Formats: sequence, structure tokens, C-alpha cells
Amino acid sequence: MAGVPVDPKPAFDPVARAFSVEGVGAKLRLRGWIHRSRSSGGILFLVLRDRTGSVQVTARKDRVGETAFRAAAAAQIEGAVALEGMVAEDPRAPGGREVRAESIEVLHAGEPFPIFQDQTEEFLLDKRHLAIRSQEHVMIFRVKAAVLASFRRFLETEEVLEMTPPILTGNPAEGGAEAFQVDYFGRPGYLSQTAQLYLEALLFPHERVYAITPSFRAEKSRTPRHLTEYTHLEVELAWTDLDGLMVFLERMLTAMLHDVATRIPDELKRLGRPPAELLAIAPPFGRLPYAAAIERLRAEGFKVAWGSDIGTAEERALTLSERSPIFLTRFPRELKAFYMLRSPADPKTVEAADLLAPEGYGEIGGASARETDPELLVERLRQIGAPVQEYEWYLDLRRHGSVPHAGFGLGIERVVRWMLRREHIRDTTPFPRTPARHTP
Repeated sequence: MAGVPVDPKPAFDPVARAFSVEGVGAKLRLRGWIHRSRSSGGILFLVLRDRTGSVQVTARKDRVGETAFRAAAAAQIEGAVALEGMVAEDPRAPGGREVRAESIEVLHAGEPFPIFQDQTEEFLLDKRHLAIRSQEHVMIFRVKAAVLASFRRFLETEEVLEMTPPILTGNPAEGGAEAFQVDYFGRPGYLSQTAQLYLEALLFPHERVYAITPSFRAEKSRTPRHLTEYTHLEVELAWTDLDGLMVFLERMLTAMLHDVATRIPDELKRLGRPPAELLAIAPPFGRLPYAAAIERLRAEGFKVAWGSDIGTAEERALTLSERSPIFLTRFPRELKAFYMLRSPADPKTVEAADLLAPEGYGEIGGASARETDPELLVERLRQIGAPVQEYEWYLDLRRHGSVPHAGFGLGIERVVRWMLRREHIRDTTPFPRTPARHTP
């Protein structure tokens, strides 16, 4: 077309094209980073990676030229290069194919890369900005992206509308002391613990809403499943009670697990989770009332009683032999947040459920029907010592067309930790925030 500049060079090819059906014999232009490098006489062996994968490259000095060969041989791990070459079969190469370079250019030789085997966890966290280039982290974050995309697809199909609630708030949403306080132009502000209260406001015009936001908890919990900042998927549904909500949640989680297991089975396998195990999970999930859980734990030697919190050790005991998630239901009112609906059958309990992952991983989400009586909400706020006036806007929601509704939240990092059998939750987020670390 006249007047439109044309780039005379063809676009660079993705590394994955080397492994396509028509890959063998194809001439490719690749660019990426050096994952591994070694030389043997006049032959240089590189493993080149880009966003689509990695491939072995062989560069012969007599083919690419001595100057280019020396520059490529001197490039460091994670140095950046561009090359042209032909794809050939080689059973000795990873994946059975290699690219035989005809030319190679060093774009950035790099300095000696500080990440290698047998380094301490603290050092790797200090160098997290570099450590996340590892193949393992690349696969984990691809799975996490697939999880989020799958949840969004399901919710769109169910006509649940995505919202964008604020992260800075004027009050701690759950009325407790676990919020990070900030100076908001001379007034107290807080980093959001949950988008729930805002989603409840958005529920009345839209009926079915959700948000995926960062949430913050100022808990000094140093466990393998706690972060001070995490990715929170929260859903609010009008005209729904706790039982209906649990049915929705188990359908959503199952749909995601099956979708991810079908779309990226290779990543799951390489990370230690056979896709068939996720495909075998199906609703209904088990329901375990809190009272029954206490009896079971006492029989197993735990020193718990009615009103005891169900912590990490107790959840592990309840789920270690399970192969599918379970719901722990109807907790004592004092253990849960002020906005949860009192159970009609037993006012000492609330219509709430924790979703526990199997194999000992424990809580990955929480759900409840929401209290619709403003007087009962005020009573609970006063019981926990929260300033009622700061929640007047929330109480207004119950004064103008209130309807039965319920909602839940899932910790995405906890879901991914269970799916990929990670020992520590910090593996599931690029830059983990814990009580001991907020850099890099």
C-alpha cells in the first residue's frame, strides 16, 4: 500500500516453532536469552529461551565466523542474542530438535549471573528479580495466569460482572487490627483487606459481581501459607443463600481445575501435579459442620472445644487424607466477621463456610451469607469495638432495598500452591510480601 513503510526484515520467530509439525527443515530467526552454554572445540552449544520455550542451538565457528563465535562464547548466562538457523532433528538435544545457527549476534553479553544451584533461600529472595527467570518460576506463573483466565471465563459465562473496587479505604473492612494503616492526607486510611463491602454495594444495581484485586493482611503469621499481600478473587451474588453459594463455588473451582488441566497439562506434569488428579475432582464437595470437626479433632488428640479456632494444624488433620476439597461449615459467631448472617437454626452460629484444599493444604477460601438486618450489624460492630459511624454507608445498603445475598473470596496463591504441590506459598507469587520482607 502506497505511503505505508514496510520492514524488509521478517519478524522473529518464537522458539516454540522449532518444535511444530513443520519445524524440521525450517529456517528460523530467533532472539532470546542464554539459559545454558558450553563449547567443545569449534562448536558452541547454547540453550536459548524466550517466552514460548527453549531450544538447543549449535553454532560452528566455521559457519558463523570467528568474531561472532567468540562473542557468543563469551556471553554470560542470561545474555541476550539473536540468530538465524535451520531446525534439525537430534535425539541428543532436549525435545529431540536443535537449531543449527548460520549467524549469531550478541545483543547484550551480560555480567556473570549470580543465580546458581545450592544457594540459600534468603539469597534467592534478595535476588528475586533475577531468580524468577528460572524455568520453574516461568511455569508456575504461566499456571497462575491460566488459573485467573479460567476463573474469568467461567464468571463471564455465568453473567457475573467484573468490578474495580478501591484498594485504599477509610476503614478496615473487617473491623479488626489486621489492616495496614496509612496517612491519607492527614486522615487515617487503610490498605484493603477485602473488596467485599464495595462489591455488596455494586451488587444492588448488577446482582452478580466479582473483582480480582490485591488484598493486604497485617498478620505476623510466618507459615508456609501466609502472605501479607495476595491476589483475592471475590464474588457476590444476589438472591443466594449459603447452600446455593457453595454449589456455585464448587462448580467454579471444578471448571477451572478441568480447564487448566486440559489447556496446559505439560506444565502441570513438570511441576509435580498429574493433570488426571485435577480432572478427577468433581462436585459435590464434602460438607463438614464445625461442631463435627471439633469432635473429630478431639478424637485425634487435639485440645479443642466449641469456640476454638481451626488453625493450620487442625486443617491439615482434617484434609490430609482427602483427595477433593471440602467445606467446613457453620462456625461459632464469635469466630467470624461482623457481616455474616446468623444461622436461623442456631443463632450461636453463622451461615459461613471455609473451603479447604485436600492433601493437608487447608483453607483456600471463605464464604458466607450476608446479614441483612442493620440492627444486628450494629450490634456486632459494637461487640468487636468497631466505630459504627464509619460503617454508616454500609448500613445504608440494608436500608434501601436489601435482599438476601451471599459471597466468597478465594486466595489465588493458596489455590495455586495446592494445585502445584508447592511447599511454600512464596513460590506462587513473583515478589512475595511477608512480615520479614517487602523488597525487592
